[in-house]
Amino acid sequence: MIKNQIELRALNDRRQGDLMNAVFETQESERKRLAEDLHDSVGQVLSAIKLNMHRLHKNTVSESSQPLLVDTRKLIDECIQEIRNIIHNVLPPVLTDYGLMAALEALCNKVQQVTNIKVNFYKNLPDQRFSHDVELALYRIAQELFGNAIKHSNASTIKLSVIKSGDKVLIEFKDDGVGFKLNEIKHGFGIKNLESRVQLINGEIDIQSEPSAGTTTTIKLKVA
Repeated sequence: MIKNQIELRALNDRRQGDLMNAVFETQESERKRLAEDLHDSVGQVLSAIKLNMHRLHKNTVSESSQPLLVDTRKLIDECIQEIRNIIHNVLPPVLTDYGLMAALEALCNKVQQVTNIKVNFYKNLPDQRFSHDVELALYRIAQELFGNAIKHSNASTIKLSVIKSGDKVLIEFKDDGVGFKLNEIKHGFGIKNLESRVQLINGEIDIQSEPSAGTTTTIKLKVA
């Protein structure tokens, strides 16, 4: 009886794991499609509009229309840049081209540039490449941790550390924000999503937080 219950529980866990894996794979496929559509369609249309506006600006004879054309070109430039930012967030080329360490460092720099949060990034390993699934999962986890901290923590400093010891990698994400009671928010703040992503790469996640004491998230996994 107990053996059957254990086998059923294991089967249920495998099914849940397969389901979550399918969900995340679908999300990544949709992200890739969205990034490609933005680049190939919307981005090209905006570039054509920008070129036409430049021609109008050169050929127009009305001085009164000049300020409007300048403002419109500026708005187009801002829109093009925003689309590039979206594409970068959805499908960061630095992750594919240069690996997880370079992508995490770029992410830290970006967060520091667009927020008032000081971000410290530390690693004790070279720009080592891991499997695609591991790199993508850890990058998405870092994105979600940064997003949660920016939205909810009111932190002034965040430290992201990646430490390799033997065949183990330890990732620690620590902020000095307002913190929270974990038992009151267990199913919020994307925690379930984080746990599922870590589980799919056979890792372990530990979240420690207290009100007014900040939050520390630790992820451990075995790598080849």
